[in-house]
Amino acid sequence: MKKSIQRIGSRRNGRIDSRKNGRRIPKGVIHVQASFNNTIVTVTDVRGRVVSWASAGTSGFKGTRRGTPYAAQAAAINAIHTVIDQGMQRAEVMIKGPGLGRDAALRAIRRSGILLSFVRDVTPMPHNGCRPPKKRRV
Repeated sequence: MKKSIQRIGSRRNGRIDSRKNGRRIPKGVIHVQASFNNTIVTVTDVRGRVVSWASAGTSGFKGTRRGTPYAAQAAAINAIHTVIDQGMQRAEVMIKGPGLGRDAALRAIRRSGILLSFVRDVTPMPHNGCRPPKKRRV
């Protein structure tokens, strides 16, 4: 006598299904990485799973224009736009890096209507870590 095993649905089907519904995310974390050449804005849920992201490069800026504050603002708007549709109301902001897009991205996030619980600077600072390269001789 053979027992019939019910197939409830494959992992792949479940994943497509959850994508269509779009998880409701009331609270999240917005990470802004601002280098001199580009600005990357990543939106995660509280556990750290990426929900949405955008960069100055994906927002249509090329070359040296990617490092500008306007490009950072555009990247922040693009990243947040999809998350607002999923129901995010509150967020924490982590800003990393020395780039020009830091303030512009933060201003765009403020204007989006999401309530910010705090803004934290998480730029890595060496406690005199690596030895610098030897001086150039020309």
